[in-house]
Amino acid sequence: MTGITLTAEQIRNAPAPVRQWIEQEVIAALDLSPRTPTAVPPQVPHLVACSVEDMAGVLEHIRGELPAVNVLFELGRPGISFGRPAAMTFRLMDILHHTRLQDVGEVMTCLEMINQALTEVKKDASVRFCGFDNEGHCLIAPQTQQSIATLWQTMMERQQAARAAPAA
Repeated sequence: MTGITLTAEQIRNAPAPVRQWIEQEVIAALDLSPRTPTAVPPQVPHLVACSVEDMAGVLEHIRGELPAVNVLFELGRPGISFGRPAAMTFRLMDILHHTRLQDVGEVMTCLEMINQALTEVKKDASVRFCGFDNEGHCLIAPQTQQSIATLWQTMMERQQAARAAPAA
């Protein structure tokens, strides 16, 4: 048997698939996995497929909350499509790592801010931006993920055009 020692910093800086593998190994080694399969189906049916305009409205509502803005744009990254109807899944631990927040509670607070902003944009208290499963994943509609990515790309293009305009 061969063993290795990794520092917390090395684990934090490891690629996501490596961190996920380490997490699975630790859970298995410590026998922390559930005794019986208790998978709860993701809360997908009530998730709203948001347009780019919806996401721009949400961004306007949370603009003053930089951590929530970071979490919003983190969900514009490609995720894993899962289930029927399809949902994009994002590990809460990856969101935590990429946004450099202190703990998952802060990520959840930001996601709730985004959910609340969407209810105001849509003027409908029943809409949900995201849902969760019992394995630590945030779920959003694929169209919502694409809209966030498009909003980010549009913002970057405008910023580049603004920088280029004074030079011309």
